[in-house]
Amino acid sequence: MTVKKLSLPLNASERRSLLLVLDIIGLNLALFISLMIRPEYELDLKVFLYRPNWFLILTFLWIFTAGMFDGYDFSVIGDARRSVISAGKAVLLVCGVYLIIPYVTPILPSGRRYLVGFILLTLAFVTGIRAVYAAAFSTTAFKRRALILGTGWEALAIARTIRDFGKSVYEVAGFVGLGAGPPEKTDGDSVPPDERQKADRADASPKTNAFDCGEREESRVEKSQLEEFGQIVGEAKDLCALVPSSQITSLILAYPGEADGRLFDTLTECLELGVELIPMTVLYEKLTGRVPVHLAENEWFVAMPINHPGTNFLWPAVKRASDIVLSSLGLIFLSLAFPFIALAIYLDSPGPIFYRQERVGKGGRRFKAVKFRSMIPEAEKEGAVWAAKNDRRVTRVGKILRRTHIDEFPQFINILKGEMSAVGPRAERPEFVEKLRKEIPFYGARHAVRPGMAGWGLVKQGYAASKEDALVKLQYDLYYIKHQGPWLDTIILLKTFLNTVTFRGRA
Repeated sequence: MTVKKLSLPLNASERRSLLLVLDIIGLNLALFISLMIRPEYELDLKVFLYRPNWFLILTFLWIFTAGMFDGYDFSVIGDARRSVISAGKAVLLVCGVYLIIPYVTPILPSGRRYLVGFILLTLAFVTGIRAVYAAAFSTTAFKRRALILGTGWEALAIARTIRDFGKSVYEVAGFVGLGAGPPEKTDGDSVPPDERQKADRADASPKTNAFDCGEREESRVEKSQLEEFGQIVGEAKDLCALVPSSQITSLILAYPGEADGRLFDTLTECLELGVELIPMTVLYEKLTGRVPVHLAENEWFVAMPINHPGTNFLWPAVKRASDIVLSSLGLIFLSLAFPFIALAIYLDSPGPIFYRQERVGKGGRRFKAVKFRSMIPEAEKEGAVWAAKNDRRVTRVGKILRRTHIDEFPQFINILKGEMSAVGPRAERPEFVEKLRKEIPFYGARHAVRPGMAGWGLVKQGYAASKEDALVKLQYDLYYIKHQGPWLDTIILLKTFLNTVTFRGRA
C-alpha cells in the first residue's frame, strides 16, 4: 500500500494553545512598550532579563482571568465578536489588578502614570489578535475536514455539537455508512448496500434528542436530517479512497458498539494516511466541557468517572486542606457580616434566620445543609418542588441573597465538618435524587465526590429547575469529577466570585 501523507490543520487543542501563546505575546509586548516610555529605561530587550517577574506575574494573571471569562472555550474563540468581548473583559480586570500590585509588593514598577498606556496597548494588541485569529481560522483553509463514520442518531448528535461548539475547528464533509463490506450470510446471499444503510440507521435510531437532552424519541434518523450537515458519501469499506480524494483530516467515530475485524482494518489503514481518529464522545467532551451521558449507553466507561483524581491520595489531601482554609476564612467574613444579614432577613420576613435542608452527599450519605432563609416561612409545606425563576416564594431580601450567593455562605460550616467541599457537584435533595436516579443514567455517579458550594455545573449551566436541566448539569458534574484538579477548581472559584459580585446568581 502506498501511503500518502496528508497536510493536517491544527487540531482543537493546538488551536487553543496557539491562541494562548499569541495572547501572552501581545500582553507582554504591551507591557514592554509601556515600560520603554519611562525615562529610566532605554529601549533595551534586557529588561526581560532584569525584571522577568514583571512579565511572569502578568502572564500568570492572564491565564486565570481569561479562563474566568471563558476566553478559551471553542464556542467563544471561533466567534470574533464573542472572543473580542471576552478578551476585553479579561484585559480590563488583569490591568486593574496588575496596577494595584505596586501598593502591596515592590516587585512591580511603582510609576503608575507610565503604565496608563499599558491598558490601551493591551486592549489593542489582545483584541486585535483575537479578531484576526477568529477571522483567519474560521475560513475553510484552516478547518479540519471531517467525515463522520455512522448515519444514526449518534452521528446526528455529534454533527449538531460541531455546529454549535466547534464549527471554527471542524468542517463536516459528509457521513459514511457503517457497512465495512457485505456481511456473510448462511445462504451465501449479500445484503444490498441500500438495505445495509437502512439497517444501520434502524439499529442506531435516535432514542433521544441527543443534543437537546429531551425524552427518548422512537423515530429513526431520516436522511434529510443528516443532509442538513452533509451528504452520505459512501460506506466504511470506501474510506481509504474517500480520505485522500476528499482531503479528509479527521474521522469522527459515531457508531454504536465495537468495530468488527474488517472495520478495524479499514480504520488502521486510515491511520497510516495520517488521519485523526476521534470517538464522538471524546470530541463532545472536548468541545463542550460536558460528559455525553446520552451518547454513552453502549460505552458506559466513557461517562463513568473511573479512577478519577479523587480516588488518588495527594489531590484529596490537598483539596481537603484548601477546604479547611477557605471555609475558615469564609466563616470569619461571615461573622462580621452576620448581624446585618440577619437583621435584613428578619425585618423583611419575620421567621428563622437559617434554613436547614436535607441533602445527599458523597456516597449517598445524607446531611443537613445550612443556608440563610431566602423564602417565606413554610414555603414547602406541601412538599419539595423545583425552585422556579422569579419564584413568588422568595422574599425581597432573599432575591439579593440568592443573586449574590450569600444565602449559601453558612454552608462553610458544612465544608468545615467535611460534609461538603468548596468545589464539587451541587448537593441535591433526597426526593429529587431518588427520582432522577431512575430516570437519568449515571446520575448516582455524581455522589463519587463531596458536593460543593461552587461547581462546574453551577457556573456553566446554573441551577436545575427541571429534569432536563438536571441532565445537562449532570454532564457538567461528571466532567468535573473526571478532570478535577487545582486548575479547574481555581477557575470554578473565580467564576463563582465573578457571578457573586455581578449579581448573576439565581433570580
